[in-house]
Amino acid sequence: QVQLAESGGGLVQPGGSLRLSCAASGFTFGLYPMNWYRQGPGKERELVASISTRGSGTHYADSVKGRFTISRDNAKNTVYLQMDSLKPVDTAVYVCSVHFRSNDFWGQGTQVTVSS
Repeated sequence: QVQLAESGGGLVQPGGSLRLSCAASGFTFGLYPMNWYRQGPGKERELVASISTRGSGTHYADSVKGRFTISRDNAKNTVYLQMDSLKPVDTAVYVCSVHFRSNDFWGQGTQVTVSS
């Protein structure tokens, strides 16, 4: 079965950096685009970044463009989200997702809190 496991969240000061990881299993990872979403307190879920199967194509929400970088390592079945210049508004639960066989699968999420 599809499993997605995020890690790397935590508490960071404004201006700081974090690198999130999402380890995937249960499907042929290199054949599927991957996504990072986030949901902040009292906010709707937002698509943060997407990456194509080989990593050559990426897409970012305007709110994170220039600060976040999505990447993947198909040999390790892992997708990453490098987050720099973090702001308090980036505080959210970050979740990775894959659309596989007509279904969306989600990890359990990792909490990112940006606060001084």
